[in-house]
Amino acid sequence: MNDLAPLLSPEGRALLDAVRGTAPADELAVATRLRREHPAELVSAALGQARLRQRAVAKFGAEDAGRMFFTPNGVEQSTRASVAAYRAERMRALGVTSVADLCCGIGGDAIALARAGIRVLAVDRDPLTAATARANADALGLADLVDVREADVTEVDTSGYDAVFVDPARRGGRGRIFDPEAYSPPLSWAVGAALAAPRAALKIAPGVPHEAIPDEAEAEWISDGGDVKEAVLWFGTEPGAVRATLLPGPRTLLGTGLPDPDVRPVGRYLYEPDGAVIRAHLVAEVARDLDGGLVDETIAYVTADELRPTPYASAYEITDRLPFNVKKLKALLREREVGILTVKKRGSAVEPEELRRKVLPKAHGPYSATVFLTRVAGAPTMLLGAPAAAATAGGPS
Repeated sequence: MNDLAPLLSPEGRALLDAVRGTAPADELAVATRLRREHPAELVSAALGQARLRQRAVAKFGAEDAGRMFFTPNGVEQSTRASVAAYRAERMRALGVTSVADLCCGIGGDAIALARAGIRVLAVDRDPLTAATARANADALGLADLVDVREADVTEVDTSGYDAVFVDPARRGGRGRIFDPEAYSPPLSWAVGAALAAPRAALKIAPGVPHEAIPDEAEAEWISDGGDVKEAVLWFGTEPGAVRATLLPGPRTLLGTGLPDPDVRPVGRYLYEPDGAVIRAHLVAEVARDLDGGLVDETIAYVTADELRPTPYASAYEITDRLPFNVKKLKALLREREVGILTVKKRGSAVEPEELRRKVLPKAHGPYSATVFLTRVAGAPTMLLGAPAAAATAGGPS
């Protein structure tokens, strides 16, 4: 589909309603029936859009996804609605009333900003993508707050806006792009645009090297449900600040510049920090709050003797520590009647699925366990335990 207009026509909208919820196995039969009364290309476009809407539910929720329009790249690259809503609310709290959303894609961030009451100029140079963003603003009743423009973002005057938001393309013909200067537009251009605005936020890959972060920026890593989603460089806020934000919540951990924690013997509890905490290099702050240390100087697992509540790490009670040995682990699991094994690894080359196949008996036992494949003081080690659920409940933000 290279033209959205047919789907926006009365006939196109009727077809979208007709194919809503079509299962993949039923597509051929549905297409055959509908092509008797409608153009084949329009039927194909409607079915394609239905598939995209089904994929988009995970990011946008069923209600919005069922009304919005998508492109394949738009579904893949758009911001999860919960993350966009958090960022928009932070913009609103900073006093921002208007934003130039550069590289707006299908409009996910523009929608969140508009729902926060912020006026948005949404810009994308791709005609189909811009048309999709415009259709989405209209479909969700936000057209009065979202002005979509098809243009090269490097040529847009943003001087009349309180803030700039830039989400450079981080995928190319060969897949994901890791070099920030290979983004489209490059990170250096986005930083220049940010510095020219009163406030700005730049969405970047969470794996960005810390040394690539400008001194003028605040860096924030965001996870949602334990999955790291993005990093954001904020300008006009707290230069040099580093934070990890966990959704839902939000709960935010602010860096205090602590040195790396000491290495100590494995205690009764092992804490696995949230991915945003690890990416933000704030494991030391979590270890301080837990009165803990690292199991190895290169591994982001925190060990402690006490169980303390924290929203920034998952806690496990460790029952056994063994040198890495598959036969010994298999014997121990058989002795404990373990039939459900969760394998986590950090600092190990062993594949979890491969280990699980080797150590679980064919007749599964009634109990579950978690094994950590890691290094302890440099030595390959297996730590066996189970979640300590009470340690992840509550805690200050």
